[in-house]
Amino acid sequence: MFITFEGGEGVGKSTQIALLATRLRAAGFEVTTLREPGSSTVSEAIRAILLDPAHAGLSARAELLLYEAARAQLTAECVRPALQAGGVVLCDRYCDSTTAYQGYGRGLALSEVQALNAVATGGLVPDVTIVLDLPVAEGLRRAQATAAPDRLEQEESAFHERVRAGFLALAAAEPQRIQVIDAGQTRGDVARAVMDVLTPLLDIPQKTTTGTA
Repeated sequence: MFITFEGGEGVGKSTQIALLATRLRAAGFEVTTLREPGSSTVSEAIRAILLDPAHAGLSARAELLLYEAARAQLTAECVRPALQAGGVVLCDRYCDSTTAYQGYGRGLALSEVQALNAVATGGLVPDVTIVLDLPVAEGLRRAQATAAPDRLEQEESAFHERVRAGFLALAAAEPQRIQVIDAGQTRGDVARAVMDVLTPLLDIPQKTTTGTA
């Protein structure tokens, strides 16, 4: 199963992926954790370009194509092989982020973005997508509390509001695949909400989530 985590800045995707991976491995699943852009040599090099504040002049279309190039490499090198081996893949961002950030956020045509998503992935779509939702101001506060803001985090609040609206619009359009979870809850409550979504799909043994309060 291919499970992706989406959302704006500072919503806690990496934390929830780590908690979920631990739980799934304990239940006997073979789990691969990935991030976008990144998780391969080529994709990490592209990530460095995309997030570097020195590249503030990067055009929206060039940004889009760089994300798609990183995704194409990640999908071919990491995602498909792990799925073909019968494992569970957890990915921090995937195509929905590009639709939200470059489509809704930058204002590029959604049809163009989605067509390039399909090219980059060879048509691969996540089985389940978790959108962690948080008000923009709180998400940026969390993100910038631990590190200097990257190129995208430095964007104006209006950009991030459009991105958030984009994620919610995608969830409304695909309710069977995309589930929205309130990321303003405690870490443990968010983890339990994630398990509520995934347990019936993965047949995970029921038990109390520990170490997540």
